Amino acid sequence: MFLNKSSEKSSSLMDDAAHSADQAIKSTQQMANDALENLTSALQDLSHQATPAIERAGDRVSSLAHRSLDGVRETTHQLRVKVEHASDNTVNYIRHEPVKSVLFAAATGAAVMALISLLSHTPRSR
Repeated sequence: MFLNKSSEKSSSLMDDAAHSADQAIKSTQQMANDALENLTSALQDLSHQATPAIERAGDRVSSLAHRSLDGVRETTHQLRVKVEHASDNTVNYIRHEPVKSVLFAAATGAAVMALISLLSHTPRSR
C-alpha cells in the first residue's frame, strides 16, 4: 500500500512536470510567434517608409543626369560653332592673303622641325 501511494505520487509528479513542460513550450512558442509578427510588422513599416525615399533619390539622380547631359550637349554645340567660325576665318584669310598664308605655314613648319631636331639631339639624363 505504501508503494502504491508512492507510485501514484511519483506518477502525479511526473504528470505535473510534463504538463508544466508542455505549458512552457507553448508559452515560448507563443512568445516567439509574437516576436516574429512584431519584427515582420516593423520591417513592413520600414519598407513603406524607405520606398518613397529611394524613389526620390532615383528621381534626383535622373534629374542630375539629364541636366549634365544637357550641359554636355550645349558645350559641344558651342565648341562646334567656335571651330566652324575659326575654320571660316582661316579660309577667308587664305583667300585674301595667299602669299602671307604660305609664308606663315612654311615658317610654322620650319619651327616645328627645328623643335623636333633640337629635342631629338638633346642628351637625356638618366
